[in-house]
Parts: sequence; C-alpha cells; structure tokens
Amino acid sequence: MDLKVIKQTENEIIGIVDKTSPALMNALRRAASFEVPVLAIEEVDFRQNSSALWDEMVALRLGLVPLVSDLKGYTPVDNYDPENFSAKNSVKGTLKAKGPVTVYAGDIKFKDPSVKAVYPNIPIVELLENQEVELEVVAIMGKGIEHSKWSPGHLFYRGYPEFEVTKSTDKVLELVPALQKSGNTLKIKDESKWNEGYEHICEKNGVKVTNRNDKFIFIFESWGQLTPKEVLSEAVNILQEKLKGVKL
Repeated sequence: MDLKVIKQTENEIIGIVDKTSPALMNALRRAASFEVPVLAIEEVDFRQNSSALWDEMVALRLGLVPLVSDLKGYTPVDNYDPENFSAKNSVKGTLKAKGPVTVYAGDIKFKDPSVKAVYPNIPIVELLENQEVELEVVAIMGKGIEHSKWSPGHLFYRGYPEFEVTKSTDKVLELVPALQKSGNTLKIKDESKWNEGYEHICEKNGVKVTNRNDKFIFIFESWGQLTPKEVLSEAVNILQEKLKGVKL
C-alpha cells in the first residue's frame, strides 16, 4: 500500500491510497469511524434543573458535546457499568449556572484541565430569570461502535477515476476545473476537489469515468476530539492488532 497526503487541515486529511483493495479501505473506514476511542459524557447527576428543558434533554445535549481526548492518558472502559469507571478511563466534571444566561459547552469544568469541549460555544440550555442548573458529569472513553457520541470522525473514499474520451473535451474542461488535458485523455490536477458531481458532468458530456478498485481518494473529517493524524494512526494500529488473530 502506498499513501500520499495531498491536503491537510486542522480537522481534515485528503489523500490517495494505491496498491490496496476495497475490503482494506472499508476496514480502515470502519476502524477510523467506530473503533478509535474518545471521551464523551456518559453519566449526568442533576442536583438542580429548573430550566425549560427536562433532565433527559439536557443530558442528551451534554452527551453529544465533543471532548478533547487523550489516548495516552485514558483507556477504554471494559463495559459501561459505573462500577468499572476509574481515573484511568473516566473524568468527572461540574456545571453550575443561574439565569438569565445561556449555558454553553465551555461552561463544563472537568477535574482534568486538559479535558474540555472541542467547540465551547455549543449552546446547552437557556436559563431565564431565577432558573438554575447544577449537575455533575462523568465522561468515559468509548467507541463509536457502541454509540455515535464516541465517534472521532468520518472517513469516506472513492475509486480513483480514469477517463475515456469519446468526443471534444472543451466543455468538460470548462465545467470541471479539477481536470486537465493529458494527450488524448484527461487527468485530475487536484484530487482534493474531485467529487461525484464532476463525474456526472463528465458522463453527460462524452467522457466515460471508470473508478479503479486498487487506488482510492480518501477524505477523513475529524470531529475535533483527536487530530486526523492521531485517528488514522490509531485506526491502523487497531487493524494490525485485529489481523494478528487471522489465520490463513
């Protein structure tokens, strides 16, 4: 397998993978999206809640807040029984506010200062005059295979396109800026901008597109708990560990 990163931002990696197969790409997709553990709020203990939202609604919103996670500092919980929570796999936090005010994700204060909301401006609940909310949360390390709140991001891929030209390419080149002419055919000049819409434009204008099954363009978008590089590295480690038990 050959991997080439063509674009990287704080929460996204776009790359090309060659000399592989759809099965391996799908295994990588599943590992990156559902097997890499991250922190998320699992337990909420309400001391006071006189807001317009029921306890269950506030807890739901808290559970979906992405939290900065540390793969070295915390390990996944063996099962989600509170009796198994410990300093190795969980961290406690508190939230206390009195209206009139809007309560945001950044108002949650964890005992470990390195744990915080990835996006602190996510609104949790609006408190009116004399309304209060006071609660304690427990965030644990979990996997997206159990619940989407523990998903670190989303990886998707498409077969690398090859082109067969059947008529003039002038209109296609005008409509698809990600393409350029190469001899008697076309090739992609910027894989990071290629999408299915461009494929439809090509097909409608006399350019047949065939997606390879041994070379792929992939995009991984992180929700922010971990960097894209951390997620992909851990996903590869998880796959390697799983493959140790495979007997051919």
